[in-house]
Amino acid sequence: MPNNMDGRGLTDREMLQLCLELEKGRCRSAANVLMETSHKDLRDIYEGCFANAKDSQYDLYEILHSKGWYIQSQATNEDVTRVREEMRNNLHPDDQFM
Repeated sequence: MPNNMDGRGLTDREMLQLCLELEKGRCRSAANVLMETSHKDLRDIYEGCFANAKDSQYDLYEILHSKGWYIQSQATNEDVTRVREEMRNNLHPDDQFM
């Protein structure tokens, strides 16, 4: 994979990966502020910021994934069931995820 070594510039893949990381950072920042804000209007603003960043992150992920530059394994139904059970037993004893 070409890279920025020797002044060759960033490849399309590297630029997309950097943009994806930036969007992930925006999601984390917006979520952190949102969790610490009680003012209704500010919460609305940060909810909008989070939604925009989340959508952009997913769009970038889809591009990278479609080009084979971001490969993930798909969760099986057993994986989803196992995680659901773990969350129910450990994080949400109120059966919210049933």
